[in-house]
Amino acid sequence: MAKPGEGGLWQRVESTLLTSTWKRNLAICLLLAIGTLVLYSPAMGHPFIFNYDDDCYVINNAHVQAGVVWKTASWALTSHECANWHPLTWLSHALDAELYGMNPTGHHVTNVLLHALNAVLLFLLLMGATGAAGRSFLVAALFATHPFNVESVAWVAERKNVLSTLFFLLTLAAYGWYVLKPSVKRYAAVVALFVLALASKPMVITLPCVLLLLDFWPLKRIEGWDPASPQKLSRDKNKNKNKEEQHGPGFVFPVRQIRLSRLVLEKLPLFALSAASAAVTIFAQRSGGALHLVLPLGVRLENAVRAYAMYVWKGFCPVRLAVFYPLPGSTFGVWQVVLAALFVVSVSVVVWLQRKSRPYLIIGWLWFLGTLVPVIGLVQVGEQSMADRYAYLPLIGIFVMTVWGAADLADSRQLTFRSRARVSAIVLAILAVFTSDQIRYWRSAVDLWAHTVDVTQDNFVGEENLGAALMASDRSPEAVPHMRNSVRIRPSDPSGHLNLAGVLALSGHTREAITEYETAIPRVSDPGIRAEAFETLGRLYARVGNYAKSRTSYQQALQINPELTTATEGLAKVEFSDAIRNAAEAPSAEHYLRLGQVLQQAGRVPEAQNAYRQALKLNPKLTEAQKALDALNGQPPAGSRQ
Repeated sequence: MAKPGEGGLWQRVESTLLTSTWKRNLAICLLLAIGTLVLYSPAMGHPFIFNYDDDCYVINNAHVQAGVVWKTASWALTSHECANWHPLTWLSHALDAELYGMNPTGHHVTNVLLHALNAVLLFLLLMGATGAAGRSFLVAALFATHPFNVESVAWVAERKNVLSTLFFLLTLAAYGWYVLKPSVKRYAAVVALFVLALASKPMVITLPCVLLLLDFWPLKRIEGWDPASPQKLSRDKNKNKNKEEQHGPGFVFPVRQIRLSRLVLEKLPLFALSAASAAVTIFAQRSGGALHLVLPLGVRLENAVRAYAMYVWKGFCPVRLAVFYPLPGSTFGVWQVVLAALFVVSVSVVVWLQRKSRPYLIIGWLWFLGTLVPVIGLVQVGEQSMADRYAYLPLIGIFVMTVWGAADLADSRQLTFRSRARVSAIVLAILAVFTSDQIRYWRSAVDLWAHTVDVTQDNFVGEENLGAALMASDRSPEAVPHMRNSVRIRPSDPSGHLNLAGVLALSGHTREAITEYETAIPRVSDPGIRAEAFETLGRLYARVGNYAKSRTSYQQALQINPELTTATEGLAKVEFSDAIRNAAEAPSAEHYLRLGQVLQQAGRVPEAQNAYRQALKLNPKLTEAQKALDALNGQPPAGSRQ
């Protein structure tokens, strides 16, 4: 029997513990948010990357620059621009344009704030599901500071990544709310947030599978996968009571176990949304020209296996990170694929064997493998073999495996809290240094692509974009070797030859530029680009005095695009220069007739009349010249150039 006042004392103790828990969690959230903002503060002052998606998403996008208006909203819902369907991402960029205009600082600030919010949400989710504050904090801190995530945060065009992850994590929070007390209203919240995540970036289509993983651990909703005998329930109850005294009440989910088949059925609406999103995405990417099937399936499988291993390697050794990792020219080295496959299979076997004693291992590993499936390269989108931004969400699984595994090892070694804190602080400090270094490469397009070329091999995209960045910075001579490298790496690609031709022309190497244009034009399929190339070729031929080829080039440009005014003007200048030269070098009635016609077309009537008279002096029977002269004599000279 309790003593008088004992119940009130215990209630006060329980209330104090709960208050203490909330204060601790609040302090951790503030630490994560402030630390992330400080770490990424240099990125807020960086410019847009004008030659890598920022142009498509913001710089040259009139819809986004119009701000949040109805026209932009309706466009966002139907647009496949930039080879994606992500209306919420478009609206996010439009809101930034509304608030900050074209000042890149505000756009970067939004990305950093979203990343900080994601780190806080990740901590709260793990803390709420497991009750392990220290482990949850360390996972969130790794997520906040890891260099792999710089690309997703420092690159404005990757707003879709941080935004979709925000709604992904909010969907997990809503799911936790739902499993505590299932209801239609709570399930509707899960569906709504998942729709918003898909509308930000379709990579999150694997979320229903992630929910099934969480049903296994830490929620333990799957009936029969976590046997609950009376003795075990009694032990768990005492264990949980002890933990509640340490961590505060309500740290774990008191959920009812359900058959796996019912849990799968429960998620069928979410799977349907994933399927619909995948179909829309494939259509958008095919429409935008981003869906390529140029590599055989075998090569794509090899790349996928190797990429899985490389993501893990760079997760633990985040050096030589690049904005673009090129695909191999043909196939990978056999030894690379074999080692990568052995690694993936070995880890999979180990985590399966540990599924009962250390369930976090298999859940973290399957989270990593599964969330990467949409971007691992089985369906080839773009030309990259892997991308840092793709690891933003998947690496959370690796972080959970690492932190929970290290904590269990520390428990077995009976390490003190001070020792654990010291090791954790050292790891986070090292990652912060690497992240700071990685952020500085985003301070300009030149720095970004110069670093990319430096840490990769035979990088066609890197060389080409570095050359373009140097040209935009009025450093055309420095761009020439990089454009030459892009042609060397991929000699059959017309864009490389066109870019090299352009930089050679700007650098004064006109004849070399002509050769590159002649090489590129037959390989160009886009009519607009082809017409512009012919127009530029016409100017270059005129510059070296080859007016016959200049005329032919201009005519070919106008044949493709009759509305190309620069070609029309260029052709007129060539005809004029050619006529003057012919009349001066080889005076004849025909040459003066042609000169008169060109002058007349230019509106220079008195000069045209003189040319026709000169033609008639040389050949009085040239009726064409006489008719032209008579016609001009009957016209008022008004408007003519004197």
